[in-house]
Amino acid sequence: MTGATLRIAREEWRALARSRVALIAGALLLVLIVTATFISMQKQQAIDEARARYQSEQIDEFYSQPDRHPHRMVHYGQYVFRPLAPLAFFDFGVDPYTGNMVFLEGHRQNSANFAEARQSSLMLRFGQLTPAFVLQTLAPLLIIFLAFRALAGERERGTLRLMLAQGISARQLISGKLLAHTGVAGAVLLPALVALGVMAATAGTSSAQAGLMMLAYIAYLLVWTMIALLVSTLLPRGRDALLALIGLWMVTVVLLPRGLPEVAAASETAPTRIETDVAIGRDLKAIGDSHDPEDPYFNEFREATLARYGVTDVLDLPVQYAGLVTMEGERLTSGLFDRYADVAAAREDRQNDLVRAFGVASPLIAVRQLSMTLAGTDLDSHQDFLAQVERYRYRFVQELNLMQVEQIPSRDPGDDPRIDAANWLDVPGFSYVSPDPLAYAGGRIAATFVILLLWLGGLALLLVLAGRRLARIAR
Repeated sequence: MTGATLRIAREEWRALARSRVALIAGALLLVLIVTATFISMQKQQAIDEARARYQSEQIDEFYSQPDRHPHRMVHYGQYVFRPLAPLAFFDFGVDPYTGNMVFLEGHRQNSANFAEARQSSLMLRFGQLTPAFVLQTLAPLLIIFLAFRALAGERERGTLRLMLAQGISARQLISGKLLAHTGVAGAVLLPALVALGVMAATAGTSSAQAGLMMLAYIAYLLVWTMIALLVSTLLPRGRDALLALIGLWMVTVVLLPRGLPEVAAASETAPTRIETDVAIGRDLKAIGDSHDPEDPYFNEFREATLARYGVTDVLDLPVQYAGLVTMEGERLTSGLFDRYADVAAAREDRQNDLVRAFGVASPLIAVRQLSMTLAGTDLDSHQDFLAQVERYRYRFVQELNLMQVEQIPSRDPGDDPRIDAANWLDVPGFSYVSPDPLAYAGGRIAATFVILLLWLGGLALLLVLAGRRLARIAR
């Protein structure tokens, strides 16, 4: 870096410091990002505390149930809540839209409920006030408003020819302007980086995740800084540069990211909930209905069970046959539910892959996908939560069904057979283990960084070419 480059950067900083608009806009954005960080951290703490409290109350209610028939407990069920990832305060990702609580019961696989987007105003659809939203959407606007005159203004004022005539090269001029506005972007980014560092140090999250997220946002704001300087270099008037940059921001930050999900949804049409329930009901009848005593599958199951125990009547079994039927029915239905869930998850993955592919056209899409993944608030994390919940639900239900098999007598069970309430304490509680993004999405994270590097490399090349053109024009 030459002395001329540093002098140009210092002069640009002085010019920005003398501009009331630049100072006010920069101060407002800094206040906004600090506020967003504080609000998000407070909100995350409140959500975590509320979910932990509800989960504890739900567990206490389940374990304090009186003597009951085990199958009543299967249908009594329980609720499980998803805890927030440590870095969710930075980027809430898809969490406000996917739900955070699942009701577990026998013979049924329920979806997540209580999505925040369904309980909030339509403003949530534009974006929550989080550090990620400010950096992804509003910070590029500040960069645009501060940098659109960086070189176009020099041409309008006639100072470009004077600087080039004094021996300052176009490369030095562009480098100095780039250094100055990169410093401004860094100042905007600094509070968020500090918050990320603090959370990585205190919340037990991976420092690698926080570090990669920092790099992602540094690269993203650098991309917008280079875009603003490139347009300012190519267009002769500041007004034209501003209009072009605002239009580019509208397309890549507002329209494209919000239009692509609709395109993805249209490319992979999903059946409605009613259609899915009807299809599941049809398939359940085909594989066997445990509630139908004349069902062909369970007639064969009864004969196989009698043969296995060497008896001729279900009343002579050493275990309760109704409980065995319930366990087998749960196994069949859970397998069917899993197949439908896998199909839905694969469809969502294909839709998301289509959106990710447009990261080459919009740096916002690339950094948004990367940010959600590293924060643990992406679609894969939600699907992992549902998968862990379903595995637990199956164990939970079958544990209770096994109590029915072993503790309810086959002969003369009574009008209202019950088992001791102490048995409920043998049912393990649900404990969610957050997946490591670097393990399940390491390749995708690397690919997104490659996209950002391609943006930076391509813009650097264009700035070199624009500098040569600028030198020729100014002669």
